[in-house]
Amino acid sequence: MMSFVAIIPARLNSTRLPNKPLADIGGKPMVVRVVEQALRSNASMVVVAADAMPIQDAVMAAGYASLLTRDDHASGTDRLAEAVDRLELPDDAIVVNVQGDEPLIDPELINAVAAALMANPSWAMATASHPITDAEEFFNPNAVKVVCDAQQKALYFSRAPMPWHRDAFAADNEYADWVLPANLGAQRHIGLYAYRAGFLRQYRDLAVSPLEQVEALEQLRVLWHGFAIGVHIASSAPAAGVDTPEDLARVRAIVAQQG
Repeated sequence: MMSFVAIIPARLNSTRLPNKPLADIGGKPMVVRVVEQALRSNASMVVVAADAMPIQDAVMAAGYASLLTRDDHASGTDRLAEAVDRLELPDDAIVVNVQGDEPLIDPELINAVAAALMANPSWAMATASHPITDAEEFFNPNAVKVVCDAQQKALYFSRAPMPWHRDAFAADNEYADWVLPANLGAQRHIGLYAYRAGFLRQYRDLAVSPLEQVEALEQLRVLWHGFAIGVHIASSAPAAGVDTPEDLARVRAIVAQQG
């Protein structure tokens, strides 16, 4: 397998969980836990792209690589683009964006998304999904869905339930009473991305798209401008990330059980 670079964008401010990257999980800052998981993948380099010195200091104190990026980036993807330039990566380098709030991320999932992009030169990006089997998840707008074509390229991402099974959902009843048909094939998007460094440099110059603004989904900018996003289908949902204090407590409990 060709090598790739894992970059972890980390932002200090979080509305629901202040100083989230520095939250203690089993005696280590969360961002350090993410680095250690990424280092278990096949990445040739793992770097944290921090927006504040406390994050960089915590990462470097643990003996890992970090660089300080601007604190005014609109998204983690924009932060990655700056990191790619700072690292002087060639345009054909594969870069995996590992979210800084995924301390339990599976290293094999990182490998799979990188490998999918490497195997498909026509794709601008690769990401991942997993099957949805629960109706509540299917109708939850916080669970982003993706539908793909025959070559596993994304056709669309949405917070709306899709694909919509016209006949199975024809009855006029409450969502809570519905059961997903066996042949629905619904997929939940997993927020893990692989890019070529050259596309990250292109991305920052792409205009924001109307669909992206309506759905509040950054990846729709890529589809809007005609670029292909490939999707690796994982067999099951990944471990939980951390968005809220409740999520943090759950992850702390998992890490404590693991010893």
